[in-house]
Amino acid sequence: MNITVYLGANPGNDPALKTAVRELGTWIGSSGNALVYGGSKEGLMGELAESVLDAGGEVTGVEPQFFIDLGYKYDRITRLIVTPDMSERKAKMIELGEAFIAFPGGTGTLEEISEIISKICLGHLDAPCIIYNLDGYYDSLKALLRHMIDFDLSSEEKQQGIYFVKDLPEIAAVLEGK
Repeated sequence: MNITVYLGANPGNDPALKTAVRELGTWIGSSGNALVYGGSKEGLMGELAESVLDAGGEVTGVEPQFFIDLGYKYDRITRLIVTPDMSERKAKMIELGEAFIAFPGGTGTLEEISEIISKICLGHLDAPCIIYNLDGYYDSLKALLRHMIDFDLSSEEKQQGIYFVKDLPEIAAVLEGK
Protein backbone atom coordinates (compact mmCIF):
# COMPACT_ATOMS: atom_id res chain seq x y z
CA MET A 1 0.00 0.00 0.00
CA ASN A 2 1.21 3.51 -0.76
CA ILE A 3 1.03 5.51 2.45
CA THR A 4 1.17 9.27 1.99
CA VAL A 5 2.61 10.93 5.07
CA TYR A 6 2.39 14.67 5.66
CA LEU A 7 4.90 16.16 8.09
CA GLY A 8 7.32 18.98 8.59
CA ALA A 9 10.73 19.55 7.09
CA ASN A 10 11.74 21.02 10.46
CA PRO A 11 13.01 18.72 13.22
CA GLY A 12 10.87 20.29 15.97
CA ASN A 13 12.10 20.73 19.53
CA ASP A 14 10.74 17.52 21.07
CA PRO A 15 13.02 14.45 20.83
CA ALA A 16 9.88 12.24 20.84
CA LEU A 17 9.12 13.46 17.31
CA LYS A 18 12.30 12.00 15.84
CA THR A 19 11.84 8.72 17.72
CA ALA A 20 8.20 8.36 16.63
CA VAL A 21 8.82 9.32 13.00
CA ARG A 22 11.68 6.83 12.71
CA GLU A 23 9.48 4.10 14.24
CA LEU A 24 6.77 4.93 11.71
CA GLY A 25 9.24 4.82 8.83
CA THR A 26 10.75 1.53 9.99
CA TRP A 27 7.27 0.03 10.19
CA ILE A 28 6.31 1.29 6.72
CA GLY A 29 9.52 -0.08 5.20
CA SER A 30 9.48 -3.44 6.97
CA SER A 31 5.74 -4.12 6.52
CA GLY A 32 5.80 -4.18 2.74
CA ASN A 33 4.20 -0.76 2.37
CA ALA A 34 5.68 2.18 0.47
CA LEU A 35 6.06 5.82 1.48
CA VAL A 36 4.86 8.82 -0.50
CA TYR A 37 6.05 12.10 1.03
CA GLY A 38 7.23 15.60 0.17
CA GLY A 39 10.71 14.60 -1.01
CA SER A 40 12.87 16.64 1.36
CA LYS A 41 16.02 15.46 3.08
CA GLU A 42 15.45 17.98 5.89
CA GLY A 43 14.09 17.54 9.41
CA LEU A 44 11.35 15.04 10.14
CA MET A 45 10.83 14.42 6.42
CA GLY A 46 14.42 13.27 6.02
CA GLU A 47 14.23 11.09 9.14
CA LEU A 48 11.08 9.41 7.85
CA ALA A 49 12.45 8.70 4.38
CA GLU A 50 15.78 7.46 5.71
CA SER A 51 14.12 5.06 8.15
CA VAL A 52 11.85 3.62 5.42
CA LEU A 53 14.85 3.07 3.16
CA ASP A 54 16.93 1.58 5.98
CA ALA A 55 14.11 -0.92 6.60
CA GLY A 56 14.13 -1.99 2.94
CA GLY A 57 11.10 -0.01 1.80
CA GLU A 58 10.46 2.14 -1.24
CA VAL A 59 10.15 5.91 -1.03
CA THR A 60 8.53 8.22 -3.57
CA GLY A 61 9.19 11.90 -3.04
CA VAL A 62 6.97 14.53 -4.64
CA GLU A 63 8.72 17.87 -4.62
CA PRO A 64 8.13 21.18 -6.37
CA GLN A 65 10.99 22.49 -8.49
CA PHE A 66 11.60 25.49 -6.23
CA PHE A 67 12.46 23.20 -3.28
CA ILE A 68 14.91 21.30 -5.47
CA ASP A 69 16.45 24.63 -6.51
CA LEU A 70 16.90 25.41 -2.80
CA GLY A 71 18.77 22.13 -2.27
CA TYR A 72 16.18 20.12 -0.34
CA LYS A 73 16.13 17.07 -2.65
CA TYR A 74 16.94 13.74 -1.01
CA ASP A 75 19.13 11.81 -3.47
CA ARG A 76 18.73 8.46 -1.72
CA ILE A 77 15.00 8.01 -2.31
CA THR A 78 13.65 5.40 -4.72
CA ARG A 79 11.78 7.80 -6.98
CA LEU A 80 11.42 11.57 -7.26
CA ILE A 81 8.50 13.26 -8.97
CA VAL A 82 9.11 16.95 -9.67
CA THR A 83 6.12 19.26 -9.88
CA PRO A 84 5.98 22.89 -10.99
CA ASP A 85 4.27 24.07 -7.78
CA MET A 86 2.72 23.11 -4.44
CA SER A 87 -0.78 22.62 -5.86
CA GLU A 88 0.39 19.96 -8.29
CA ARG A 89 2.52 18.41 -5.56
CA LYS A 90 -0.54 18.01 -3.33
CA ALA A 91 -2.61 16.57 -6.19
CA LYS A 92 0.09 14.02 -7.07
CA MET A 93 0.52 12.93 -3.45
CA ILE A 94 -3.24 12.35 -3.21
CA GLU A 95 -3.28 10.49 -6.52
CA LEU A 96 -0.51 8.15 -5.36
CA GLY A 97 -1.83 7.59 -1.83
CA GLU A 98 -3.97 4.71 -0.66
CA ALA A 99 -3.88 5.86 2.97
CA PHE A 100 -2.95 9.21 4.49
CA ILE A 101 -1.20 10.05 7.74
CA ALA A 102 -0.67 13.47 9.29
CA PHE A 103 2.35 13.36 11.56
CA PRO A 104 2.85 16.46 13.74
CA GLY A 105 3.88 19.32 11.47
CA GLY A 106 3.36 22.96 10.69
CA THR A 107 0.95 24.97 8.58
CA GLY A 108 1.80 23.06 5.39
CA THR A 109 0.92 19.77 7.08
CA LEU A 110 -2.32 21.28 8.34
CA GLU A 111 -3.23 22.49 4.84
CA GLU A 112 -2.47 19.11 3.29
CA ILE A 113 -4.41 17.03 5.80
CA SER A 114 -7.31 19.50 5.72
CA GLU A 115 -7.71 18.75 2.03
CA ILE A 116 -7.81 15.01 2.76
CA ILE A 117 -10.38 15.56 5.53
CA SER A 118 -12.51 17.64 3.15
CA LYS A 119 -12.35 15.03 0.37
CA ILE A 120 -13.38 12.29 2.81
CA CYS A 121 -16.28 14.37 4.16
CA LEU A 122 -17.47 15.08 0.59
CA GLY A 123 -17.21 11.40 -0.33
CA HIS A 124 -14.55 12.12 -2.96
CA LEU A 125 -11.90 9.95 -1.32
CA ASP A 126 -12.29 6.47 0.12
CA ALA A 127 -9.08 6.02 2.07
CA PRO A 128 -8.20 6.19 5.75
CA CYS A 129 -7.13 9.59 7.04
CA ILE A 130 -5.01 9.01 10.12
CA ILE A 131 -4.17 11.92 12.38
CA TYR A 132 -1.14 10.87 14.44
CA ASN A 133 -2.05 12.60 17.68
CA LEU A 134 1.34 12.05 19.29
CA ASP A 135 1.28 13.35 22.86
CA GLY A 136 -1.97 15.21 22.14
CA TYR A 137 -0.49 17.28 19.30
CA TYR A 138 -3.76 17.30 17.35
CA ASP A 139 -6.19 17.55 20.30
CA SER A 140 -7.33 20.99 19.12
CA LEU A 141 -8.07 19.70 15.61
CA LYS A 142 -10.02 16.80 17.08
CA ALA A 143 -12.02 19.25 19.22
CA LEU A 144 -12.67 21.48 16.19
CA LEU A 145 -14.04 18.59 14.14
CA ARG A 146 -16.29 17.63 17.08
CA HIS A 147 -17.36 21.29 17.38
CA MET A 148 -18.43 21.24 13.71
CA ILE A 149 -20.64 18.22 14.45
CA ASP A 150 -22.07 19.88 17.57
CA PHE A 151 -23.05 22.90 15.46
CA ASP A 152 -24.61 20.62 12.82
CA LEU A 153 -22.11 21.90 10.25
CA SER A 154 -20.69 18.43 9.79
CA SER A 155 -21.73 14.97 10.93
CA GLU A 156 -20.26 11.79 12.30
CA GLU A 157 -21.24 10.07 9.05
CA LYS A 158 -19.29 12.60 6.98
CA GLN A 159 -16.27 12.22 9.25
CA GLN A 160 -16.18 8.42 8.94
CA GLY A 161 -12.69 7.47 7.83
CA ILE A 162 -10.92 10.10 9.93
CA TYR A 163 -8.98 8.46 12.76
CA PHE A 164 -7.15 10.13 15.61
CA VAL A 165 -4.51 7.71 16.88
CA LYS A 166 -1.94 8.04 19.65
CA ASP A 167 0.74 5.56 18.58
CA LEU A 168 2.10 3.23 15.92
CA PRO A 169 0.10 0.14 17.01
CA GLU A 170 -3.11 2.13 16.46
CA ILE A 171 -1.89 3.25 13.01
CA ALA A 172 -1.15 -0.36 12.08
CA ALA A 173 -4.57 -1.48 13.33
CA VAL A 174 -6.36 1.11 11.18
CA LEU A 175 -4.36 0.21 8.09
CA GLU A 176 -4.66 -3.51 8.59
CA GLY A 177 -8.42 -3.09 8.87
CA LYS A 178 -8.56 -1.21 5.54
